[in-house]
Amino acid sequence: MARNATQRRPRGRETTPDRPSGLRLWLRRRRALVRPALQLGLLFAVIGGAVMGVLALDPAGRVQSLFSTMPGFVRNAGLVVRSVTLEGRQHAPLGELREALGVQRGDPILGFSPQEARKRLEANAWVASAHVERHLPGDILVRITERQPYAIWQHGGVVEVIDRAGRPISEQIEKFGLLPWVVGGGANLHAERMIELLRADPTLRDRAEVLIRVGNRRWNIKLRNGTEIRLPEGLEEAALRKLREQQAAIGLLDRPVAVIDLRLPDKMTVQVGAPAPAQGQTTQPDPNAIQRARSVRG
Repeated sequence: MARNATQRRPRGRETTPDRPSGLRLWLRRRRALVRPALQLGLLFAVIGGAVMGVLALDPAGRVQSLFSTMPGFVRNAGLVVRSVTLEGRQHAPLGELREALGVQRGDPILGFSPQEARKRLEANAWVASAHVERHLPGDILVRITERQPYAIWQHGGVVEVIDRAGRPISEQIEKFGLLPWVVGGGANLHAERMIELLRADPTLRDRAEVLIRVGNRRWNIKLRNGTEIRLPEGLEEAALRKLREQQAAIGLLDRPVAVIDLRLPDKMTVQVGAPAPAQGQTTQPDPNAIQRARSVRG
């Protein structure tokens, strides 16, 4: 028999149309999501390229001017400041911190420099340290650590709050009337040791009104009842111990005396009547300023 011109198909095998691969099916199903993602990625690539180009040409800071020329483009991309969160503030004036931060809602966030904002914040007397973060698309987080008020320092006609290290913080003293009061040039830099001695002394802790630095060498203590205690240079702890002994023995601090002089290690002089100014004591406590501060708290 002659063979047919057309080769017969093998039995049991039926031809079927080619089916798409699993990857092609997955992409086809997610085509609606892939396209917007690609468009957004392209948008960020364009913005990033523009920023890098400007930084390469002028790293000193043309980014702000770049985005100020196309605010509509930046806003359409959603890259504007939506929220500013401030953490750690207790006493620092909020208006000063806002001014130092230099940004508000609606500003282009890519034109905001966290590093420059941190420097401006740390220039504020209240701020010991600052940490500024920028989170795209529109959030700014600020954390500050404040200097803690430790004492009030009166010197040369100025009265201001200082921290533990003696650094001036603010001339707004009214909220800090319970802090120790120190007077005289250089008193701020030497106050910590003397204040801690008084805090540990139950005899003087509640009686002391003002610490006066004399000649930037030694201390006088002015009590609330007007008595002045004159201490030796560098030997304050031993002198205060002697004073506690006299208080326990005869109630010396409860008597109407003007001056208790402890400057000599083996001698105590008690003066009745109006005290003469101690040699080297050029600044007297300002009773009006003290009253103003004490009247708010305590």
